[in-house]
Amino acid sequence: MRKQFLFIFLVLIVSNTVQAQTRGTKVGFIDMEYILQNVPDYTEAQNQLEQKAQKWKQEIEAKKIEINKLKEALKAEKALLTKGLIEERIAEIVFLENETLDYQQKRFGPNGDLMSQKAGLTKPIQDQVFTAVQDIAEAKKYDFIFDKTSDMTMLFAAKRFDISDQIIRVLNRTEKREQLTKKELKEEEAKEMQQDALDENPALSDRQKALDAKKVARDKVIADRILLQEERKKAAEDKRLQIISDREAKKSGVTPAASKTAAPISGNEIEKEATKTAAADAKQKQLEERALIFEARKKAVEDNKKAQEEKRKQIIADREAKKTGALPANAKTATVEPTGNSVEKEATKTAAEEAKQKQADARAKTLEDRKKVIEDRKKALEEKRIKMLEEREAAKKAN
Repeated sequence: MRKQFLFIFLVLIVSNTVQAQTRGTKVGFIDMEYILQNVPDYTEAQNQLEQKAQKWKQEIEAKKIEINKLKEALKAEKALLTKGLIEERIAEIVFLENETLDYQQKRFGPNGDLMSQKAGLTKPIQDQVFTAVQDIAEAKKYDFIFDKTSDMTMLFAAKRFDISDQIIRVLNRTEKREQLTKKELKEEEAKEMQQDALDENPALSDRQKALDAKKVARDKVIADRILLQEERKKAAEDKRLQIISDREAKKSGVTPAASKTAAPISGNEIEKEATKTAAADAKQKQLEERALIFEARKKAVEDNKKAQEEKRKQIIADREAKKTGALPANAKTATVEPTGNSVEKEATKTAAEEAKQKQADARAKTLEDRKKVIEDRKKALEEKRIKMLEEREAAKKAN
């Protein structure tokens, strides 16, 4: 039993050693400057620090300008001053220069306010970065992780070993978790896992970038198509409004405003435009004629219904009179009393004849209207043709 246990233990040690040797060493690196530039809190604090540094620089420049003015005044008045006053002025200038130099060292020196505040600003984020590096190294089994911006010389570093983006996501994750709901937090974690997989697999990352580029290009093509459709719609609407304004101007006998400033056009273009306008007018007139015919038919149907209703009432009255033995008013002079069926047939026949007559009258009226429209159109085309010939002759004479 002891031999079997010892054998199993030796097998496990050998397998772990072989696995460690075959796995190899896993190395990664980070870019601290890149991480700090992509942390919002650090960027905001850096901007505030830069504003302070700019204010300090302005104060130093103001002191230097004041010192230069004192030097210029001393140079100009040196011949008029005594030796004691000159020494006093020089001592004052030297004091101001030393004071300015001390102020400059205090603000921008190696141990000055700028460096100390920058260190105080960077240290908390560096601590978070180191914590995130340890977590990622333990989770993904890194053997070594270096800082690209440190004093260590790095002659070459492949991009696939850069885990700076993973560090940025870890730093931003805590702030996002405080603001997101549970559902949004799950979605964010899924996105982060997908992004980590892309970072670890360069081929998959390149494929995702290609898909994103295709999506951007497709969205751009769709946006261009929508824009082109909007422009076409706008052009068609402008053209329709221009035609309407030209038509109104033609009816009122006023020259359209667009034709006053337009350049002379050829005879073919004038004829095409005239034909187009005439076709539009003819189409509008046809629509109006159809509307009139429809109204006439509707009126004829209503009249027919009204006549049939009157006939029906008359027939019912005749039947009632027949039942009671009384003679209807319109049959007092009749020699033979008609039966109920003959009265109905006569009423139907009369209504049908009246409706037929009305339809014939409506058709005749329609034909007359069409004939009149055709004559008006011929007259308008003749006037248009004469006007175009006159304009062409005038253009030839002007040339």
